[in-house]
Amino acid sequence: MADDFWGWEDSGLPPDSAGTVLTVGTFDGVHRGHQTVLGEIAKRAADTGLHSVLLTFDPHPLEVVNPAKAPQLLTIGVEKLEVVAESGVGYMAILPFTPALREYSAAQFVDEVLRKRFHVRELVIGYDHHFGRGREGRVEVLQELGNQRGFRVDVVRAVTGENEQPVSSSAIRQAIASGDLDKAAAGLGRPYSISGVVLTGEGRGRLLGYPTINLGAPHPRKLLPPTGVYAIRAHTPMGAFGGMMNLGPRPTFGDAAVTIEVHLFEAEANFYGSPVKVEFVQRIRNIMNFTTPEALVAQLREDADQARRALTLFGEVSNVQVSPAHPIH
Repeated sequence: MADDFWGWEDSGLPPDSAGTVLTVGTFDGVHRGHQTVLGEIAKRAADTGLHSVLLTFDPHPLEVVNPAKAPQLLTIGVEKLEVVAESGVGYMAILPFTPALREYSAAQFVDEVLRKRFHVRELVIGYDHHFGRGREGRVEVLQELGNQRGFRVDVVRAVTGENEQPVSSSAIRQAIASGDLDKAAAGLGRPYSISGVVLTGEGRGRLLGYPTINLGAPHPRKLLPPTGVYAIRAHTPMGAFGGMMNLGPRPTFGDAAVTIEVHLFEAEANFYGSPVKVEFVQRIRNIMNFTTPEALVAQLREDADQARRALTLFGEVSNVQVSPAHPIH
């Protein structure tokens, strides 16, 4: 296949690379099962002097193979990169998933991509991994290809969660869509989050005594939990802050559009133009319509009290360490 099919001339690895310990997949959410695979390739690479590589896809393969069944995504763009960066893996390569790539057999993908581009020496995959035309690249096929082509293939067993069920992106999506944030966080190994850049708002919150930062509209494929008011933890270039967030319309002001408005506790900085990552801690209530500004302010006061209580409990039970959001170049 010609180089211009891929849009890049090489893998981006150092020219003197002795080869890679590699894993491949969508890795949406980079959940606890994914993290186990990434930790394994990072360890093996360190032990052997090879480079560790996550080869992932954009868009999600189902957007090409079966668009009607393509899921909303847990991690979009830099969100995935930030989690992968914490795993110890040296490289994340994003392969455009195209109709042409869809037609690759497992052997073609191994030869043209894993071997030619990334000089794979060890391939580490999850227990349920498939790739290639018709999902023919199952574990047994890959192990046979490895034997024939001279690279090692190992399988990481399932990481289980509630009721000993394997942790999966699908199960986490279901939990988020139903508002079960605790179950989603247990599968992810961290609170579910959304990232965005702070935009100039209309200033209504400041007039009410609850100034907000307003995040831009999320990516259309980003999965959001049900609309409502949430206790949140925000990571900003100025530090981490607790707060509360309105996710959804603002019926009191006649605004039906879904917006993301965040009130940060004890935050005085100017956040305009800054990247912010917001972690969902607890859903407080449904969206409500208030007949007077005074009624809205009274409810916001109650929301703030409830959010502070939720954040206190979150701080007591959480051992998740999350770096502040920042641009990644």
